[in-house]
Amino acid sequence: MRLFVGLDVSLAKTAICVLSEHGKIIKEAEVASEPEMLVRWLGDLDGRIAAIGLEAGPLSQWLHRGLKEAGLGAVLMETRQAKGALKAMPIKTDRRDAEGIARLLHLGWFRPVHCKSVSAQEVRAVLGARKAVQQSMIALEMSLRGLLRNFGLRVGAISRGKFERRIRELADGNPMLEIATEPMLRARAALRLELTTLEKQVRQLAQNDPVCRRLMTIPGVGAVVALTYRSAVDDPARFTSSKRVGPWVGPT
Repeated sequence: MRLFVGLDVSLAKTAICVLSEHGKIIKEAEVASEPEMLVRWLGDLDGRIAAIGLEAGPLSQWLHRGLKEAGLGAVLMETRQAKGALKAMPIKTDRRDAEGIARLLHLGWFRPVHCKSVSAQEVRAVLGARKAVQQSMIALEMSLRGLLRNFGLRVGAISRGKFERRIRELADGNPMLEIATEPMLRARAALRLELTTLEKQVRQLAQNDPVCRRLMTIPGVGAVVALTYRSAVDDPARFTSSKRVGPWVGPT
């Protein structure tokens, strides 16, 4: 008997629903969101697993990879399409979502998405860390500007290297402003140092990748853009034509 398995993944637990080839619920359960636990539970099923479906998400790629390595036919389902179908269900629970995913899998009414390779996910993690540090530093700079603006002190257009000195000049002579700005300036200096380190690592990653080096020959394309595009596409063979990449990225 062919079985269709729907997984509704959350941080701690994964709801499982198993359907028969006739659409009848065979078994339901809830296990820890760990590949080993899922493989062990699925291995006890009586029947041949035709497909295992789970929505694409933060944990899904890790679980998908673990299931694939165990020889199970797992497929990542496009999130917006799955959510649109599950939204029609009157009662929203993890158990019902798992059943809905299993039924979408059974009917074939889903769009599979590419599971990125480990190397692509690692590059995206570095890029994500760089962006988080950069945004935190910018947020501190904007907060400092706003704090001084309340007292009629305007920082104005200034380079990153002269920003700290300019803030100290404006706060000089006001003990309360010095108390307020000093910790923020120290935090900004630490973030700026870490951002510089991450920028060097990003540039090195791009230089070590022949595809990124080729992309960087295009005017206006630097290490960040090249790595972002490279890790997003990951496997060019999944596109039947280069013309399909543009609409996939967004420009149509």
